[in-house]
Amino acid sequence: MKDKYSLYLSPYTWRYGSDEMRRIWSETNKRLIWRRLWVVLAQVQAEFGLIRPEQVADLRTHAEDIDIERALQIEAEIHHDLMAELKTFAEQCPVGGGIIHLGLTSMDIVDNADALRVRASLDLILDELAALLIFLAGQVEQWAEIPVMGFTHLQPAEPTTLGYRLAQYAQDLLMDWENLSRLHARHRGKGFKGAVGSGASYAELLGAGNLPRFEARIAEILGLPFYPVTTQVYPRKQDYDILSALAGMGASLYKFAFDLRLLQSPAIGEAAESFGKKQVGSSAMPFKRNPIRAEKVNSLARLLAQFPRVGWDNAAHTLLERTLDDSANRRTTLPEAFLAAGEILRVTRRILEGLQIDGNAIQRNLEVYGPFAATERVLMALGKAGADRDEMHARLRQHALTAWEALQEGQPNPLAGLIARDPEFLQYLPLDALQSLMDASHHLGDAPQRARALAEQIRSSLCKD
Repeated sequence: MKDKYSLYLSPYTWRYGSDEMRRIWSETNKRLIWRRLWVVLAQVQAEFGLIRPEQVADLRTHAEDIDIERALQIEAEIHHDLMAELKTFAEQCPVGGGIIHLGLTSMDIVDNADALRVRASLDLILDELAALLIFLAGQVEQWAEIPVMGFTHLQPAEPTTLGYRLAQYAQDLLMDWENLSRLHARHRGKGFKGAVGSGASYAELLGAGNLPRFEARIAEILGLPFYPVTTQVYPRKQDYDILSALAGMGASLYKFAFDLRLLQSPAIGEAAESFGKKQVGSSAMPFKRNPIRAEKVNSLARLLAQFPRVGWDNAAHTLLERTLDDSANRRTTLPEAFLAAGEILRVTRRILEGLQIDGNAIQRNLEVYGPFAATERVLMALGKAGADRDEMHARLRQHALTAWEALQEGQPNPLAGLIARDPEFLQYLPLDALQSLMDASHHLGDAPQRARALAEQIRSSLCKD
């Protein structure tokens, strides 16, 4: 056998994603689920008197005897992966092999197996997202009162707090958690309805009047509700909705990571991801401290955003009762979407756990740009004191332009002094009031309270689940 590294390996095989998610989407697990479905079907068929209990027992005895090499040998001859597994299973079961797949079409097995794997994957994603949200809620509370310079259009605007900024990401992720939880709750399999979803083959075996009870019994054993109406497959809109929800979560994590990359740039420098003692930032530039984790989140989330496009096509192009043109791409889109989503969740958690906050940089930016934001406080106070709003706005604007020119020349921001010495302003407000108003770190509204309320909402929502 060739060395495994001499052939193409998907990065999801070893670099991106968790072992648990890889196990869910592994070839072995897929075949185990296929066999489980065959056994459950046989069990229910025995309950309805179609087959003998000893045949079911034989299938159950060999349900975990996966032999992928033998199945691949058969598949090379017949070019049908599920039938190859069926034949492999049947070879192992001398008593029950002849009744495997009675009444079924392939997608009765494949689609229900996919539904079970998707649901298990959603379980993992929801657990990881919940853990991230709880941790982030703690960060929101920790930094709720710490003022930082806010930016609009990537230009200094007004102060906010670090906790309130983190609360924006947390609020988005809470919406993602709610959306994914809703999809998980209504997730369904195809059921056992045959080649076009009509249940005709089962009606021949059991009688049409027994079909609701027959399918309900299988759903009960599997713990998987079924769609009441299907074609040969379950509605592909279910895949589209789930891929869209995962991509939506990716957008939330993307924004956080992209913002962090901006904040880590030396021009702002207020926050950064951790950097190991032996970590190398660049092969050419020894001084580099690149935000590689945030960049990984952005890279994988950018790819995750493309999967709903394929899911849309699969839903829209499943013509009449079924076409096969979604089969090949679903073998990659479903597992890779979940593997990518899980990876960016875990990387984001590591970023937050090692997040470095530079208080000196925060203070420096407030001192440089905060006075411009404070002019709004001064304007409001002057208006309350009886000054003409437009005249005061014009004078404040002129002082701000003068101060901005000084900054461009490398000088300290002189705006607070220019305003405190303006005789027009001093007619309405005393010097100490003007000086106090120019401290923009208090121009925060109720941002700290809103941040804490959001953190409490997160805990309340997750604890109710």
